[in-house]
Amino acid sequence: MIGVCIPIFTTSVPALKPDGDLFVVIKAFACGVILATGYMHVMPDSFADLTSPCLPQHPWHKFPFTTFIAMISAIFTLMVDSFSLSYFKKKLPMSSSVNNLETTKELELGHVHGHGLAIANGHEKNVNAEQLLRYRVVAQVLELGIVVHSVVIGLSMGASENPCTIKPLIAALCFHQLFEGMGLGGCILQADYGVKMKVIMVFFFSVTTPFGIALGIGLSEVYSDTSPTALIVEGVLNAISAGLLNYMALVDLLANEFMGTKLQSRIKLQLLCYIAVFLGAGGMSVMAIWA
Repeated sequence: MIGVCIPIFTTSVPALKPDGDLFVVIKAFACGVILATGYMHVMPDSFADLTSPCLPQHPWHKFPFTTFIAMISAIFTLMVDSFSLSYFKKKLPMSSSVNNLETTKELELGHVHGHGLAIANGHEKNVNAEQLLRYRVVAQVLELGIVVHSVVIGLSMGASENPCTIKPLIAALCFHQLFEGMGLGGCILQADYGVKMKVIMVFFFSVTTPFGIALGIGLSEVYSDTSPTALIVEGVLNAISAGLLNYMALVDLLANEFMGTKLQSRIKLQLLCYIAVFLGAGGMSVMAIWA
């Protein structure tokens, strides 16, 4: 909860506003953490589950289900991303489009005068509205991916009875939940949601892992992490989550940020952000030794 709330409640600090350099660097670090979570934690867990000796040789050992499911998940995430954006774009007011058409006609006739400024403002509002829609779609899809793998992690932790396994897992979990939360919090802030929606999204992010832990503890008597059913369910969910997180980190977060005007026009800031990404991804990758 602390991680996801930091970006939301520090908007009064000038350096931590969404358009501030420090915020961009911290978000890049968080994106590195999310990327490494998908590649270094979630996907290997899925490989381990779906290639376990406890599963029958056919079909689980004859086909790379983890990478196949992750690939399908990434494509499906792209579809959701694209269709959602198209759907909401159609609901945007058409006045800006009409204004743009009028601008073109007037430019051809050479009669722009003072009306051009009003039309330009209308176009800018339309661009801002489209960008806001983009931020909202990204925030919702990212939360979905984080929620899925948080429940799986919590379930495994709650069902585990080995202290040697639980202690390092808690340390890694705290680290990645903190910075994953900061990445999500940054997306929620940029999406400019109302208070109610912010509370709902923060609540779901905060309770999913504890819910998974409670579920794991409750099912510890009947749940076995070596049973074929448990391995398949966890493996498939982890693969889905890995594909979603990897797509979101690379396409919607990193590529969107680094190809934007702010970083493209400032090489030093761009370099700082790349260093932050490497530090975030590297730190989370090191955590894979213990978790």
